[in-house]
Amino acid sequence: MINELHIEAKKKMDQTIEHVQQELATLRTGRANPRMVDHVKVEYYGSLQPLKTLANVSAPEPRLLVVEPYDKTQIGAVEKAILLANLGLSPNNDGNVIRLPLPELTEERRSELVKVAHQLVEEGKVTVRNIRRDANNELKQLAKEHDISEDNLHRAMDNFQELTDGHIGLLEKIQSVKEQEILND
Repeated sequence: MINELHIEAKKKMDQTIEHVQQELATLRTGRANPRMVDHVKVEYYGSLQPLKTLANVSAPEPRLLVVEPYDKTQIGAVEKAILLANLGLSPNNDGNVIRLPLPELTEERRSELVKVAHQLVEEGKVTVRNIRRDANNELKQLAKEHDISEDNLHRAMDNFQELTDGHIGLLEKIQSVKEQEILND
């Protein structure tokens, strides 16, 4: 029973880390990354579709993204969606592909991005702590119902704390790497 709780909590914490990493990947640094446009939705024949399902996105140069729609007739809709996504990028449409040059980041913008990264990681930490809290509450309920002993309760709670500390440490490392990327690229 305790092992099942531990496995479930670890799985949820790992998913939280993965989610934070995905969110941080969409933050614009000085280097082009195709994941920067992952959240862009394009109106395609009356429904909103993710850009990555309608176009090939690549970064042939460090400061350039190239979006090549599979359906060339939809290039205008793709360009409009990129503009509406408020990425701070100016699309250049040549009829076949859309080029998105990335301008240099100012120091002010870099510090704003660091704050956003910090906020995303902080939300991840809160989620990890909430997972620990929920698991501890379930453990306490098991002890209350005499399904586990007091010793097992305290041992399990210590294990959950170690698991939480490990995941929070990993989030802090991820944050540090992202901050360096933002400040130095």
